[in-house]
Amino acid sequence: MWTSLRVGFLLCLRQIQRASIWTTLLIIFIMTLTFLNLVGVSGILVGLIEGSVQANRNQYTGNVFISTPSGDPYIESTNSLVQTLDRIDQVQDFSYRYIGNASIEANYKTRRDQNEVKDTVGGQIAGIDPTKEESVTNLSKYVVEGEYLSQTDTDQILIGANLLREYAADFGEGFSTLENITPGVKVRMTSNGKTKEYTVKGIVDSKVNETSLRIFMPADEFVRFFDRYNLNVNEVAVVGKEGISENALKNIIIRSGAGAGAKVQTAEESIPQFLNDIKIAFGILGNIIGGIGIVVASITIFIIIFINAITRRKYIGILKAIGIRARSIQFAYVFQSIFYAFSGSAVGVFVLYAILVPLVARNPINFPFSDGILVAPVGDVATKLVILLIVTMLAGFIPAWMIIRKNTLDSILGR
Repeated sequence: MWTSLRVGFLLCLRQIQRASIWTTLLIIFIMTLTFLNLVGVSGILVGLIEGSVQANRNQYTGNVFISTPSGDPYIESTNSLVQTLDRIDQVQDFSYRYIGNASIEANYKTRRDQNEVKDTVGGQIAGIDPTKEESVTNLSKYVVEGEYLSQTDTDQILIGANLLREYAADFGEGFSTLENITPGVKVRMTSNGKTKEYTVKGIVDSKVNETSLRIFMPADEFVRFFDRYNLNVNEVAVVGKEGISENALKNIIIRSGAGAGAKVQTAEESIPQFLNDIKIAFGILGNIIGGIGIVVASITIFIIIFINAITRRKYIGILKAIGIRARSIQFAYVFQSIFYAFSGSAVGVFVLYAILVPLVARNPINFPFSDGILVAPVGDVATKLVILLIVTMLAGFIPAWMIIRKNTLDSILGR
């Protein structure tokens, strides 16, 4: 067997050396495209959802998200929670938020007829510490019109773009929005019979719904308007220091007692289940598309090896006549197919990790609901590379076996 492998390898080298360089490069290029199709399509499909998950982490939950337990109006003993988070060394920053519901009316000053339909929308109000929120989610980065809040803005708010007709017109008529809202416009907020006029200071546009469907005001003003005098909050987004995993940070917070009376989740755990389901579905879809690419590549290799073997039948017959084992000749064509697959995949790996992944990371794909990235875990890519090599080996072996099994004399005479 060892001798057959050595002879087959030498025959393979001779065949590749004598082959047209352009033909060889074309085959390698085809295998490169096949490899990139195999890992790239699934990587982009999964990256579409992964981009949404990362945005949710960066713009809303942080690494660990502490929220109100089911059925409770707020997190009890918030003051103790905040003090504990301040003492945990692994916590870099955190932002607490008060959450309440209110209706916002926009045309109350211009509406002359009391029977005219009010331009109103129901929304979730978030009371924030502007400085802490900025340190955790960089909220000011997503203020597309106007300015970000300051702690002293007692009569000003930020409003999410998805609550405005100018930004959310594509959502359809069934989606309630406000019209003609720009920075400087006054709106009227009403909750539990209490009404107050606020000036829109800025508009927040983000692909994270929890951000673009909210209205933001300073925490002190929220407490006054909603009469939240117990100072218990509804959400806390925590960012860990570099090097600590989300699960480890979550466990530290729970062990410290900060999570008592609250729901403590990692960013991954806090995302909606449907996003996880879509991520799995897109991964399967990508694998199916990649599988089709493997089939196409195997057929391509099969045809190349088959034509090569047919055109060299006389040469194969002479090799068999002088004592070269059929197994060695088969190994030669298998090695040839491995060479094409490995060379194409090596180029593909270089293009993937040296060009595509960094490029897409710097310039995410602008999907409607997320900034998509290219997900290419090394383990997953290695598995697909092995599958491609195995399939290519079979594609090279079968045509060689079909030709070599013919009678030696018939091969030499071309019959």
